[in-house]
Amino acid sequence: MDYGKFKFDAAQRAKESRRKASNVGIKEMKYRPKIGQGDFETKTRQVLRFLQDGHKVKVTVMFRGREVYHSDLGKKILDRIAEQLDGTGRVESEARLDGRNMVMVIAPDRRARQSAADKAQQAVVAHEQEEMRAAVAPPEGSTEG
Repeated sequence: MDYGKFKFDAAQRAKESRRKASNVGIKEMKYRPKIGQGDFETKTRQVLRFLQDGHKVKVTVMFRGREVYHSDLGKKILDRIAEQLDGTGRVESEARLDGRNMVMVIAPDRRARQSAADKAQQAVVAHEQEEMRAAVAPPEGSTEG
């Protein structure tokens, strides 16, 4: 085996491993204690999209002024987020007060995502089988013979 072929094969293996590697970043979403329902839902949908893309999400509740004395409001918001994202993500680090911010990190839950993908695949197969039955069966109300 010549050295040129060895170098070429090594470069091909390295290229293939880089292609298969996933680049997991950490995204951040900031909330406020007095957030409205619509804003909360919009931001939480965005967090869900980040998790589905495979990113970790750092959820921050920012306090201003005397709001920091009511850290229980921030805890309630973070608990609601964790509850809504239960099937998609898992809490990697619990909510903790860091100065004027309360921070929680959510990581994508691969097992939950895999089970959701399996359910979607089963739904597609069931739909295709239903279409096949409809194509084979005679139309309703037709008289044959």
